[in-house]
Amino acid sequence: MGTRTIIPFGPQHPVLPEPIHLDLVLEDEKVVDALPSIGFIHRGLERLAEVKDYNELVYVAERICGICSFIHGQGYSQGVETLLNVDVPPRAKYLRTIWAELSRIHSHLLWLGLFADSFGFESLFMHCWRVREKIVDIIEETAGGRVIFGSCKVGGVRRDVSNDTLRRIKDELKAIEAQYNELTPTFINDSSVKRRTVGVGMLSKEQAMSLGAVGPTLRGSGVVWDARKIGYAVYNDLQWEPVVEKGGDCYARSTVRVREVTLSFDLVRQAIDKIPDGPVDVKITGNPTGEFFSRLEQPRGEVVYYLKGNGTKNLERFRIRTPTFANIAPLVIMLKGCELPDVPVIVLSIDPCISCTER
Repeated sequence: MGTRTIIPFGPQHPVLPEPIHLDLVLEDEKVVDALPSIGFIHRGLERLAEVKDYNELVYVAERICGICSFIHGQGYSQGVETLLNVDVPPRAKYLRTIWAELSRIHSHLLWLGLFADSFGFESLFMHCWRVREKIVDIIEETAGGRVIFGSCKVGGVRRDVSNDTLRRIKDELKAIEAQYNELTPTFINDSSVKRRTVGVGMLSKEQAMSLGAVGPTLRGSGVVWDARKIGYAVYNDLQWEPVVEKGGDCYARSTVRVREVTLSFDLVRQAIDKIPDGPVDVKITGNPTGEFFSRLEQPRGEVVYYLKGNGTKNLERFRIRTPTFANIAPLVIMLKGCELPDVPVIVLSIDPCISCTER
């Protein structure tokens, strides 16, 4: 056994979009253990349920994370709507699905750029963000915000999108997808990408299941599970199957996200084709009573909202289990046995969102 050294990785590191700290136990250049530390940006958002009424709290939920903002607001709203026995209009459900998939596309494109940058492919990083900018423009036009949408509320959505606008967006997405398809062969086939990702950060199917991995981290290890299959919003009305890869390495997790962007383009098109006319919200009366688990598929994996109402305007409990929190334990397993230069690539492969984790 060689000499063991403990070196810090983070919380400030060029490859990290948000602060996470890892104590890496090394033997020469080999990582034998990793000890994670979080808590650098804890904001106490869950406690705000005690001072914000349940309608105001949707704004707090959206600010748990910037990149996956909309689906946080959607998950919270769905939970409160269940407690209030509110039936959301079909058109609102379709618009939520469209915005959720646009959110997934822009999140995955952001991540693909950061992932490329983690192993030094800066031109690929810039091209991914160039395509993402066009998606963010569509989000700004339809929702009003570029990253924080502000369009989801308890009882539906805050604004409608005309059918003419939706049809035009469908045509725009065709051109954007063509530009995206020019990038995908690099992630899938390029030899320099494969050298940095194939066989790196291994997580077996059994480990992924036993450690509670979620999202592309779980599906990249061959587990067929996507929370959208629960059937919330209008996913049961659309034709699709979860994207799964069996490699269990950084390459497989990257490939899952590459393919999921294409799936999201298709889901948006299907939703635009099927969206019915009608109202986009309903009037809300009363206060939430009871408790409910709301489960959705964030870009990073399954998020769980636990809401408990006591008949007042303030929730008694507002608790979130985020996908990055679930993926930190699998990350520790991925890091064991890797080489030190592979640490940034492996950490990025779970698409860490520390804002979500710490709330």
